[in-house]
Amino acid sequence: MATILLIEDNTDIRENTMEILGLAGYNLLIAGDGTSGIQLAIQHKPDLIICDILMPGTDGYNVIDVLKKNPFTSCIPFIFFTAYTEKNEIKTGFDKGADEYITKPFEIKDLLSAIERCLTKT
Repeated sequence: MATILLIEDNTDIRENTMEILGLAGYNLLIAGDGTSGIQLAIQHKPDLIICDILMPGTDGYNVIDVLKKNPFTSCIPFIFFTAYTEKNEIKTGFDKGADEYITKPFEIKDLLSAIERCLTKT
């Protein structure tokens, strides 16, 4: 099964999403901040990255910028997973290279469908 890197600073959301993805059969790598997420992506090259945008320190925009510039990680599908719902934020996410954009609160089926779309593209 595919390995997903989840980068999420909110403990409750991170644990809930981990449970959903684990029950769906995915292998998981977990980071509570953007800096750790970048390190895990480079060390393990997951099949997919799901990343929050608003995090202290290195935010999700910086995460995607760093990973898309790195030849080793540039092709990893990337899903922004955020409370930002404004059109300009969604546009920024896609402009930076995100494959999908999921807003919180989210429907489980929407998250799983976005994951499958990304994984079938690669």
